[in-house]
Amino acid sequence: MKLPKDQVLDIFRETKALLEGHYQLTSGLHSPQYFQCARVLQYPKYLHLFAGEIAKHFEYADVEVVISPAIGGIVVGTEVGRMMRARTLFSERKDGKMELRRGFELKPGERTLIVEDVVTTGGSVFEVVELVKQANAKLAGVGYIVDRSNGKIQFEAKHFSVLQLEVVTYKPEECPLCKDGSPAIKPGSRGNY
Repeated sequence: MKLPKDQVLDIFRETKALLEGHYQLTSGLHSPQYFQCARVLQYPKYLHLFAGEIAKHFEYADVEVVISPAIGGIVVGTEVGRMMRARTLFSERKDGKMELRRGFELKPGERTLIVEDVVTTGGSVFEVVELVKQANAKLAGVGYIVDRSNGKIQFEAKHFSVLQLEVVTYKPEECPLCKDGSPAIKPGSRGNY
């Protein structure tokens, strides 16, 4: 049984991982809300809880390797991999392009689960899907903690989110928060927060 949405939101609020204000997301979109998963995942009990939900959903997918896009997905991906007794690795950007580095590799036919913290447009995950295809590995699924698209983003495999909701986003040129003179904060791994 999936965790109730209200319980997940309460955990995010309790850990100050749900931020309210004016934010520029990794996708470039602006939003009055930002999920800073690193804040909630610093608590082992919540890391275990959320990773456990993802691992449980894919327990019969015969996952051999878990891969996460750096930097947000690394913590949850490693815990999901540990729970599933699967090898874990991560991709990272070099010159703006997602790639495998540090000697990491996917093997042909290897059943691969992609794990991310937050999905808005799915950009990073789609890039990792391409890495899986390039390696001729098999995409077993995609798991993530927060789906900000409320199910609108579809991947080429079974996918699962612990929390699914639609969070308001704006193109920068249409953002009412910008028009009100509020500066957008860029939190997360590629920002200033």
